[in-house]
Amino acid sequence: MDAVLQALADPSRRTVLAILRDHEATAGELADALPIARPGVSRHLRVLREAGLVDVRQESQRRIYALRPEALVPVDDWLEDYRALWQNRLDALHTEIARGKKARK
Repeated sequence: MDAVLQALADPSRRTVLAILRDHEATAGELADALPIARPGVSRHLRVLREAGLVDVRQESQRRIYALRPEALVPVDDWLEDYRALWQNRLDALHTEIARGKKARK
């Protein structure tokens, strides 16, 4: 999970994942979407591959990248306790707002 979190820490890598969430893309397409040089994009793609967040396949001269959403499952599991904490707080806030509205009537 640490490798995934470290990969997610960079905004350029998050942009790549956002693109790949919608569709597979070539390295060139991903490079065109980022304001950095192609060697930098290649380094970001390597980090994402090593973290297990993307797969790559070769088609002729092109490398096609695809998102591996299952790599995010451990992060989602870890966040579940925090999600529950916030949900409880939001439920309590909703209750207090409803009480305030009743008191004003």
